[in-house]
Amino acid sequence: MAADQIRDVRRFNRTVAERVGVLQDHYLDGTRPYGQARLLWEIGDGETHDVRSVRARLGLDSGYASRLLRALERDGLVDVAPHPGDRRVRTVRLTKAGWREREQLDARSDALAASLLDPLDARQRDRLLAAMAEVERLLTASVVTLDVLDPDHPDAVHCLKGFAGELGALFGFDPANSLLPDPGELRAPRGLFLVARLHGEPVACAGLKLPAGAPAEIKRLWVSPRARGLGLARRLLSTLEERAVAHGRDLVRLDTNKALTAAIRLYRDSGYTEIPAFNDEPYAHHWFEKRLTREA
Repeated sequence: MAADQIRDVRRFNRTVAERVGVLQDHYLDGTRPYGQARLLWEIGDGETHDVRSVRARLGLDSGYASRLLRALERDGLVDVAPHPGDRRVRTVRLTKAGWREREQLDARSDALAASLLDPLDARQRDRLLAAMAEVERLLTASVVTLDVLDPDHPDAVHCLKGFAGELGALFGFDPANSLLPDPGELRAPRGLFLVARLHGEPVACAGLKLPAGAPAEIKRLWVSPRARGLGLARRLLSTLEERAVAHGRDLVRLDTNKALTAAIRLYRDSGYTEIPAFNDEPYAHHWFEKRLTREA
């Protein structure tokens, strides 16, 4: 990574921090610092939240999140209590006082947003909003994590159910009729299964088969609709290619259904070449392969 890129990112961070007021002791001229205000806003959607999920969404470590919650609880803005079904899990919700402060926070946040746009003409506003949307998308993509999980892990099962449900609705896919009903084929040493998480929640998956004496094979590549547009399919694909090379494979194959036009376009754009059928997958209409090299 180039030094000038690092410098540009740091300059951007300083500009944003200064302009949105996070350097002030009292964010938006309120009564509390930015961390407390941001946590208050995150909790305030009318629901009771699992503290762990809130912490994961904001990327906070447990100690810091606990200190923020204690401050809000001390001021009577939130109620923290054990989950009724599992006392090891803490839940949090806003009190009436918390709702009142959140409403003030919303009004001040609207005013801040307007102050960013007011000095600009209509064309500049459109440019700024488009740039913000692109930055948000890319920053969101940068916090997605990839982990190798057992196919029976709850997050892996969640993704596989999402995969089967979406394809079932699209063209009648039934995993029991597919060529990969056995999760053992996506478990070491016969393969691996990758799950992508966004703020701790599973949003995408892909598997790699590593059969003895045969090319590697990519299976069950899926991205949740809410996480599309972040480049996750391409990232999963390239990561599995790297894993295949690390396992000594120089050729990877995959098959796909004709209804999955975006996937077919991705494979072709990623250097895959269409080949004759190499299996009897009942849901496949296209078969692809790609030659892999360590240099690539």
